[in-house]
Amino acid sequence: MYQPYIRGKQFELIGIRELTKPVLLPNKEKVSPIIEPVKDSSTLKTTIKELASNDINFTVVVNPQVGTFKDTNAIFNAISSSVGDYTNYQIGVIFHNRIDHSKAIGILQQYAKVIPALSIIHNAVFDNISDVLKSYQEHFAIRYNVINLSSTSRRYFRNFERNTLIELDDYFNAQTKNADYLQVDESNFSEEHIYYKEEGFEGFSDYLSIGEEYSETGFLPYAVAIHLSYAEAQTNRIKVKHFVSDSNDDTSDIAGKFAEALDKLIAWCDQTGYDSIAISEFRRFHENGHFPGLGTLKKLSLMNHIDLVLKLI
Repeated sequence: MYQPYIRGKQFELIGIRELTKPVLLPNKEKVSPIIEPVKDSSTLKTTIKELASNDINFTVVVNPQVGTFKDTNAIFNAISSSVGDYTNYQIGVIFHNRIDHSKAIGILQQYAKVIPALSIIHNAVFDNISDVLKSYQEHFAIRYNVINLSSTSRRYFRNFERNTLIELDDYFNAQTKNADYLQVDESNFSEEHIYYKEEGFEGFSDYLSIGEEYSETGFLPYAVAIHLSYAEAQTNRIKVKHFVSDSNDDTSDIAGKFAEALDKLIAWCDQTGYDSIAISEFRRFHENGHFPGLGTLKKLSLMNHIDLVLKLI
């Protein structure tokens, strides 16, 4: 089971929506996106509707820790107005150091009719976690415990039933500036899709080829970088290629920088034969000399990553 962790920005949500029929639906038994909303938008609602209408299991976090969308009531309203009678989803609750569990349970109880089950994202360690979970389970079923490995102790996952366990970590090797990827070329990502079962997990989750770090506002970059996940032929380990522009002295001509990075991506795909649902779009942009905007690059990177992982499992 793969549970890609998506911050609910516009282009990330559009990417999930565009993946639903061609990629998620044929793999519905082994995928369940986690969406942490960051903005109140119609795109969030249409994405939930698309997943629900195609019977794709998903989780929507109702206490997001990044972005400007902090209104739990508004998030529940977005969910309830989008799912109709659909019940194959989870309400996500992030356990962080500042959470007031009694208050959280009280809010959840107000919306019990639209909570088929919970998915708990463990971003902190609680010594009394068994008692904490029991207090939630008095009112709701817990379907998944998503263990953020970078925020919990090594053996924390042993507190939970195995058939609920999902491991989460950030495997993206982020650099300070896009131009820094010129020196990296490619980086290791993960091999969790190979070993998660023997390590005691029901599934695994990652922040895709985007990374956990969240930025609310975009800015004009000096360099354009396209991050493309692929599987190493000999080992099936996931790596990420970084295709970067060369004319990086200032922020002018972003379209030209994109063309430079795209030339490198197309040449690599031609050389290796790599293909995914995103590559046809990149080829179309290359043939037409079209710059779709930086948000579309992130969308296609997300789509490529999910498509790849589902092919590997």
